[in-house]
Amino acid sequence: MTFDSIDRNILRLLQEDGRMTNVDLAERVGLTAPPCLRRVRALEEAGAIRGYHAELDPATLGFPITVFAMVSLRSQAEHDLAAFEAHVADIPEIRECYMLNGEIDFILKIVAGDLKSFQDILTTHLTPAPNVASVKTSLTIRAAKNQPGIPVLD
Repeated sequence: MTFDSIDRNILRLLQEDGRMTNVDLAERVGLTAPPCLRRVRALEEAGAIRGYHAELDPATLGFPITVFAMVSLRSQAEHDLAAFEAHVADIPEIRECYMLNGEIDFILKIVAGDLKSFQDILTTHLTPAPNVASVKTSLTIRAAKNQPGIPVLD
């Protein structure tokens, strides 16, 4: 699908504020409400918009600890990679999982209520998981930039 400047503007605005009403969105992109809604629906159907989410504050909700874990597996056979991905999908504190190219097979973003909770996740769920060769972790000190989404360029 190709996106014109109005589509890109809709995407940019909805990424900034997914709760914006269609009337407000239409006004900001220079359309009336019905064609704006048709464009939003078309962007959703094309998969450009995958969903709408509230941005929650981890510390306020009891998860002040963020850790990145670099995981190496013993085998990189496709079924072993898929098994690891399925395993981490069931651990709610693991919020993101990316397969990498290079020495490390996966990087995980993990949130925890405290260091003991993180240690429990690490020693109960992660290091004993099948096919895990090693796990290296880094505790974050602060987030210098946390900008969800992607840049929507003109």
